[in-house]
Amino acid sequence: MVYDWLKSEHYCQLCDERCEADQSLCAPCEADLPWLDGQCSICALPLPTSGLICGDCLKRPPTFDHVAVPWRFAFPVDSLITRFKHQSRWLLGRLLAEQLTRHLQHAYAEDLPRPDVLLPVPLARKRLRKRGFNQAKMIADWLSPALAVPVDMQLLQRVQDTQSQQQLDAASRRRNLRQAFRLADQERLAGRHIAIVDDVLTTGATAEALARLLKRAGAVRVDVYCLARTPKPGD
Repeated sequence: MVYDWLKSEHYCQLCDERCEADQSLCAPCEADLPWLDGQCSICALPLPTSGLICGDCLKRPPTFDHVAVPWRFAFPVDSLITRFKHQSRWLLGRLLAEQLTRHLQHAYAEDLPRPDVLLPVPLARKRLRKRGFNQAKMIADWLSPALAVPVDMQLLQRVQDTQSQQQLDAASRRRNLRQAFRLADQERLAGRHIAIVDDVLTTGATAEALARLLKRAGAVRVDVYCLARTPKPGD
């Protein structure tokens, strides 16, 4: 016999209404998230329909192979990510990472190759000291056990404290990242499938810089896992 007081009650992290056991979101709040449906099959840029390749990827194919991301960077996901990063609301980050985990598990079931290792994007030292944590590392640490993919925090290093990317256009972002990263041990990458982990993909400049570095060292495939993808300005 199971008594009511022994049952664990679960409440939605967004609206505080009761939800199903082992769930962090109620069904209505989960349905209202800005799910990314139509998207570029390479960079995940929001498009009217799926199965297409965006003009930028056709004109200038990226070095990374695929972006796996559940949402557009829109309300309320944009607010949740901002509060996670800049207000240390780790519970919100954990909530988003759980949803990303489910998205990736579904993608694996649909034949997305499982990577050999997760590499979080390193944070510039000044921003790490100011913020106190690397949000990409936290996301990777939350993904790792559920996906059964290890995290490597030593292989990828940031060697330059570059200007913040947020206010830069695509070309400036690319220039800003030149020589910003290095690998601690290139031999460990030969023949491996890598998944870069970050919070938001905007222009893809960081992902492109890292993918080039990784493939030059022998990686055979580089995917990008992130929480949200920004649309083009004005879309």
